[in-house]
Amino acid sequence: MRTNATDVKLIMDNVTIADTIVDTYILAANTTVNKVLGTGTTDPMLTEIERWLAAHMIAVTRERQAKKEGAGGAYIEYAGDFGAGLSSTGYGQMVLMLDTTGLMAATSGKAASIHAVKTE
Repeated sequence: MRTNATDVKLIMDNVTIADTIVDTYILAANTTVNKVLGTGTTDPMLTEIERWLAAHMIAVTRERQAKKEGAGGAYIEYAGDFGAGLSSTGYGQMVLMLDTTGLMAATSGKAASIHAVKTE
C-alpha cells in the first residue's frame, strides 16, 4: 500500500473511524489503483490517487458528506448521488482530476447489463 490512515484522515473532514478500519479502505483503494492504473503513472501520483480513492470509499459508505443539516426537525440531506461513481464525492472528483490517463473515469459508474439472446 502506498498511503496510510493518517494521510487519508488529513484530507477528510471530521472523520472519526479507527485507523484499522481506514486501512481496509486503503487496501481496497490500493487493489483498485493497481488493477486500473498499474504502472502507467508515477509512484507519487499513484500514492495521491490511492489516498483520495480511499477517502472517497469511506465517504460513500461510513462517513457520508452532509449537504444540508437540520436541528429541531432532525433533517439531513447527503451530498452526492449514491451510485454515481467517483463524481459523487469531492474525494472521487479529485481522483478523476489526478488521473491524467482517464482510466479511473472509464471504470467509474459502469453498470452491469444483461441482454437476452433469442435462440431457435
